[in-house]
Amino acid sequence: MAEGGEGEELLRPPLPAGAPGPKRLCSRACPAGGPGAAPPRAGAAAGPGAVPALPGCCPAAAAAGPGAAGPGGGGGGAGSLLQPESLLDAAAKRVAGSWAFERVEGRFQRIPEPVQRRIVYWSFPRSERQICMYSSFQPGRAAASSSSSSSSAAPNAAAGGGGTGGPAAVPAPGGEESPGAGPAPPAAPAAPAAPQGEGLPFRRGIRLLETGAVDNVLQVGFHLSGTVTEPATATEPEMTYKVAISFDRCKITSVTCGCGNKDIFYCAHVVALSLYRIRKPDQVKLRLPISETLFQMNRDQLQKFVQYLITAHHTEVLPTAQKLADEILSSNSEINQVHGAPDPTAGASIDDENCWHLDEEQVREQVKLFLSQGGYYGSGKQLNSMFAKVREMLRMRDSNGARMLTLITEQFMADPRLSLWRQQGTGITEKCRQLWDELGALWVCVVLNPHCKLEEKSCWLRQLRKWGEMDVCPLEDGNYGNELPNITNALTQSSSHSQDSLARPRRTVFTRAIEGCDLHWQDSHLQRIISSDFYVSPSYQREGESLLFNSQGQPLWLEHVPTACARVDALRSHGYPREALRLTVAIINTLRLQQQRQLEIYKHQKKELLQRGATTITNLEGWVGHPLNPIGCLFLTLTEACRLEEENCLEISDAGDSKPPVYQHVPVVTGSQDSGESYLSLALEVALMGMGQQRVMPEGLYAQDKVCRNEEQIIARLQDLELDPVLVQTLRKQCILLLEGGPFSGLGEVIHRESVPMHTFAKYLFSALLPHDADLAYKLALRAMRLPVLETTAPSSDVTHPHHLVSVVPSRYPRWFTLGHLESQQCELASTMLTAAKGDMLRLRTVLEAIQKNIHSSSLIFKLAQDAFKIATPADSNSDTTLLNVALELGLQVMRMTLSTLNWRRREMVRWLVTCATEVGVRALVSILQSWYSLFTPTEATSIVAATVMSHNTILRLSLDYPQREELASCARTLALQCAMKDPQNCALSALTLCEKDHIAFETAYQIVIDAASTGMTYTQLFTIARYMEHRGYPLRAFKLASLAMTHLNLAYNQDTHPAINDVLWACALSHSLGKNELAAIIPLVVKSVHCATVLSDILRRCTMTAPGLAGIPGRRNSGKLMSTDKAPLRQLLDATISAYINTTHSRLTHISPRHYGEFIEFLSKARETFLLAQDGHIQFAQFIDNLKQIYKGKKKLMLLVRERFG
Repeated sequence: MAEGGEGEELLRPPLPAGAPGPKRLCSRACPAGGPGAAPPRAGAAAGPGAVPALPGCCPAAAAAGPGAAGPGGGGGGAGSLLQPESLLDAAAKRVAGSWAFERVEGRFQRIPEPVQRRIVYWSFPRSERQICMYSSFQPGRAAASSSSSSSSAAPNAAAGGGGTGGPAAVPAPGGEESPGAGPAPPAAPAAPAAPQGEGLPFRRGIRLLETGAVDNVLQVGFHLSGTVTEPATATEPEMTYKVAISFDRCKITSVTCGCGNKDIFYCAHVVALSLYRIRKPDQVKLRLPISETLFQMNRDQLQKFVQYLITAHHTEVLPTAQKLADEILSSNSEINQVHGAPDPTAGASIDDENCWHLDEEQVREQVKLFLSQGGYYGSGKQLNSMFAKVREMLRMRDSNGARMLTLITEQFMADPRLSLWRQQGTGITEKCRQLWDELGALWVCVVLNPHCKLEEKSCWLRQLRKWGEMDVCPLEDGNYGNELPNITNALTQSSSHSQDSLARPRRTVFTRAIEGCDLHWQDSHLQRIISSDFYVSPSYQREGESLLFNSQGQPLWLEHVPTACARVDALRSHGYPREALRLTVAIINTLRLQQQRQLEIYKHQKKELLQRGATTITNLEGWVGHPLNPIGCLFLTLTEACRLEEENCLEISDAGDSKPPVYQHVPVVTGSQDSGESYLSLALEVALMGMGQQRVMPEGLYAQDKVCRNEEQIIARLQDLELDPVLVQTLRKQCILLLEGGPFSGLGEVIHRESVPMHTFAKYLFSALLPHDADLAYKLALRAMRLPVLETTAPSSDVTHPHHLVSVVPSRYPRWFTLGHLESQQCELASTMLTAAKGDMLRLRTVLEAIQKNIHSSSLIFKLAQDAFKIATPADSNSDTTLLNVALELGLQVMRMTLSTLNWRRREMVRWLVTCATEVGVRALVSILQSWYSLFTPTEATSIVAATVMSHNTILRLSLDYPQREELASCARTLALQCAMKDPQNCALSALTLCEKDHIAFETAYQIVIDAASTGMTYTQLFTIARYMEHRGYPLRAFKLASLAMTHLNLAYNQDTHPAINDVLWACALSHSLGKNELAAIIPLVVKSVHCATVLSDILRRCTMTAPGLAGIPGRRNSGKLMSTDKAPLRQLLDATISAYINTTHSRLTHISPRHYGEFIEFLSKARETFLLAQDGHIQFAQFIDNLKQIYKGKKKLMLLVRERFG
């Protein structure tokens, strides 16, 4: 037992395993003894030297008949739990999990039958968790986290002095014993059914088992068979399926089911049979491998056995039986050249790869299907589930993890969209990009497996290089190449950020995994760190500098931080949670020391940097948004050690129904003095250190988006922590260090122009700190408000006139693709501070100044103003004056910023500002009216601002007394007149309306209109004002304005639908109603401006129908007689109308078509009516028709129609 029982060291690669071969050959049944022939079995006629069963070692096994499995140690009912495990069972369990049965047979000449039975008995898997893993996408609730049962137990074990045990003492998760593992915990009890997972094979298998659907269970050696009956449903009859399972060394190596299941995972029937064997082993008939049974038969019995077997299945096996018989009888046949005969129940060969059954073809088909669906039908979710399954397998130290990942990667590389995207020059879609990132991260985990064999790593390296060299292989940072430090580099990084992108090496998603193959675990310092909680430096070495330990004697691990964190992720992913924790603590101690050294460096440079007002960035590679996610990895490792797991860890839960995690403080186990720290406080500290790191904004849209997404993910996890006094102390301490951190901190006094902004992070810190230390919270958030990439190069310290700041994105390469998102986060931070500062004038003023200085987007400042207004005016209580004033001031800033620029929300902004000023009070309204020219355009000031201020609703809302109303009205009139002077075209009418109640102001406004009428105003504007004047009872002023409008008008002969026609008719009607003189004055203007015959004839007809002067102007006498067309002024109008008809007729005849002939005849009929108004009109019309006949005699059909109508 020494060979297989010794534990393998974590960091020493085990011996290589051979490639899997065919079913091994068993020589037990050979009649002639050869070199490999075994002696007779115990229980048969034992010869001299036979080893009998040890008395008392396993009475149950020794007494059991051939059909009983025997309870053994932990095999059966509750009674066995009261008995200590027998030495036979303890040894059999160890051998069954570690050695192939062929190795046992080769090692010992005689194996007593009870020993064989116990080995065969213990060779079946004992963990339901593994069955669950291979029968559902969704892991159990505990397994969904990175390290469920093992991680929660780790801190307690470590605290109890588990540090003396090296990595070899780490138990395999899930209860499976792997070579070199210590005693496994008992298998988890079955969980009650979860409604969300009822459709999963594992749940269905449990249901089938519990309803008694499993029957005829038989274990022959390493082969389990049985039947599972599916109950009848409304659409399907009852069906019984035959199930067969082969297993070896506690792993299921192949499955067969009559249901014909085509899926990656086991069907419910295989699950039901497996769980039956795990839960009810004493009810399973157990037989030794069939070769052992055949060995005990004589020739007659063997012949009878074969003949009965052929008879029972003659239709199926007879041809095969005859073929085998022929080959055996032939002395030269191949079958006679091989010693022994195959036995499917005898377990795997020594050379066979010992791994769980995985249907590779189905993995390929499923991945190919999901990829072909693009982003539809939840395919991304399914692929993420497959990645989670790979992680689960790695955590269980299942070799199928790397195998499954290889299959997935092959299909990813074969995705036809890759070449299409490359040909079109378009980037990979974001969802697909995230899947590739996870693929690359998983490969880093795989190659850093501390337990992998050298030949495995070499094989992976060849495969990764092959994939990475393919043209279609996606790049690590999207469309841009980027010179990032090699994964094996030390902390010192050369500043090569400005190199030409074309000269940069090509880094694919597999590059980091390829670099990871160069890493090893043989460093003695690293081994000691992860092997013991009590590894400290000797006390006599603690003075002075050391690269291995800090001043407290705690070990440090000086390595490129993302690389060190990749080691942690590998340990955690491969089921070594305690080791991952130890390395994490060493990394954090190293980061602390670096932070301390950076503070010391900054103290010496502080004066110079503050004078210069700028700094360089030392961290070219940020930890947040990094492909290896170092901060997220450390945080998860530490929090999982503190997570309180619920019972029923095998419960299948719906991912959408996940409850927030619950954490407890677990003390950090250390060999130095009691630090009083917990893993939870370390998790918070390292997250804050990583998030607060000053780092340059990476190149490319995807890399920048990833920074934002990763930051939000870490903050979401931080928000799950309930801040108790210990965590608050950690939070305060780290925030102070970040504020004092100089150029190494994103929250330091001086930052680089292109460093990643801290708004999202600062918002979390502000909300977390506010209840505990408000001053620190505001100091930190106010400093984080800056966004230097948007600042102009010229310094501007004047925040009293923020509209002078130029909001400009400088032309730079690379561009900040996520700038809009970053600005919105800056706005969110400001809004959070405004909300918290409600009622505190001093803090509000400070926040307001920060907003005015740092936010350059008018739409965002407007949003802040709206937010402040909403918070300041709750529906159920009184308004907050301080916050209202802030909202108003922000609104005024928006007005200034958008006054000379186009903004589609401008009208909304103006209306909102008036509403806000109304809420503040009458003084605010007076102020905006008096300073309108710096806030509004003249049109806005008159049509929106002044009109709203003077409305009845505003007066009622403010409950103004008479002097206040007069003051507002006076301001509004002054504004109106100023606007009318500045922009009479658009403001004159509004000014007249606003000045109606004040005679002097009204006259002034009217005079402004008259002065502007001859220069800048259009006929439309003048007609509108003229109609307004008539409506207000000023007909003579209306006439004057209409006359001025007529001078600007020109109506061509064919514009008989012109929109100004109604205005012309109205002007003529107004003149006619005023009297003969006014009509005589306007008709020359009409004749000059209007050349359309139909319009002129309409005016002429209206003027002849009634007598002029019906308006009844006081002091004016009217004759009441109809006017004659033979005398002025209508004579002039009549001549112009006839002339217009003649000109229009000639114009229309130039391009007339036959389909318009009828319309033309009707036009001539109207012309005749006008001609006849003149004394000699009939003669003129006859001459006109004769001229037409002469001139257009070529248009015979038309002239025929003219003759028929007019002679």
